Amino acid sequence: MFMSGCAALQGPAPETYDLSAPRELPRLNASTNAQILVPESTALKALDSERIVVTTGSRVTYYPGAQWPDRLPRVIQAKTIQTFEASRRARAVGRPGEGLSIDYQLLTEARAFQFDTGDGERMARVEIYAKILNDRNGRVVAAKLFSAAVPVQADSAAAIVASLDAALNQVLVELVQWTLSRV
Repeated sequence: MFMSGCAALQGPAPETYDLSAPRELPRLNASTNAQILVPESTALKALDSERIVVTTGSRVTYYPGAQWPDRLPRVIQAKTIQTFEASRRARAVGRPGEGLSIDYQLLTEARAFQFDTGDGERMARVEIYAKILNDRNGRVVAAKLFSAAVPVQADSAAAIVASLDAALNQVLVELVQWTLSRV
């Protein structure tokens, strides 16, 4: 009886929304025989959670009743790997612990991944800073900031997630094309 009372106080569980990885990429000219390691993305604590971030100017809150299926850095890692796999242009791409003989690491930092309501706009903003690290000598081969902003059609979790998904897909296509052209 006590347990059910506690559950009632917490309210309903938040709805879980997932993101997609691009299934088809534009025709890519570059390909590589390199094996690429994609560690979990890094992020500030506000983004390093399962919650969907809402910003209004410098104010950061979370969208009520909605969440990602895992911490955002892990979701970004999974979608990045899936995008490489969809490209069919890299010999092997994987996570730490999967036994790859690593040539390069793709280090990413999620700098923005939010529903921005500032200035009367409703925009989904995604920014990911990426560095390609030569795993053999520890040198950074290249670094670049990738960003996309997509209008959000309605103030609903489904509309916000759809726009964040579209922005992430733009960023991932550019990120994979850029990486393949440099390794």
